[in-house]
Amino acid sequence: MSVFKSISGVLVPIHREGYRFIAVFAAVTVLLFWFHTGPLAWAGVVLTLWCAYFFRDPERVPPLRDGLVISPADGRVSAIEEVIPPVELDLPREPVTRISVFMNVFDVHVNRAPLDAVITRIAYVPGLFLNADLDKASLDNERQALTLARASGQKIGVVQIAGLVARRIVKFVNEGEHLSAGQRFGLIRFGSRVDVYLPPGARALACVGQRAIAGETVLADLDSPEAERQGRLS
Repeated sequence: MSVFKSISGVLVPIHREGYRFIAVFAAVTVLLFWFHTGPLAWAGVVLTLWCAYFFRDPERVPPLRDGLVISPADGRVSAIEEVIPPVELDLPREPVTRISVFMNVFDVHVNRAPLDAVITRIAYVPGLFLNADLDKASLDNERQALTLARASGQKIGVVQIAGLVARRIVKFVNEGEHLSAGQRFGLIRFGSRVDVYLPPGARALACVGQRAIAGETVLADLDSPEAERQGRLS
């Protein structure tokens, strides 16, 4: 294992959650070469490399300023809309801004804390495995919800949603823990979405279609009166 870790550290930082999956892909690939299956064996090489790429866990540099909400996921901002938070977040039942970040199978899937906060609630909800880019996935799919409270008492919600291919949401934290902005709190295998529910009155500083980087891209500023930003393709 130490040899594997050394090699993976040189090639690309790989999260430990991926080691056994990469090992399985690699073992199957060796067997395919052993039995001289040709194209199938080379397909195994490609899939093994993809698996290592999927579980990469690069370092990030979070912007450190009180009030900033940083993207918890790599991917495309697929929707920004006013909705009622899901009941599992235990937030007030009033419309708030929800920012959705969709991760495809080539994005980094390690999720990071959007701000400095204490985890006041974690709720796992079993469900379906619809395409995570669909709006109804937020209510119908398997998901894990975290309610985060700032020192001021202001709360936001973060929901990890399993997708069409994803079959497991892994958490690295527990209720009552304090998270620092950019800290790793979980991972989703293998294609999925993360929703961020802002407090009432907070406005998005990201735009639909924008590429977000977990731990770095600013989605909102809870302490700023700045108006919601608009974007355009160029």
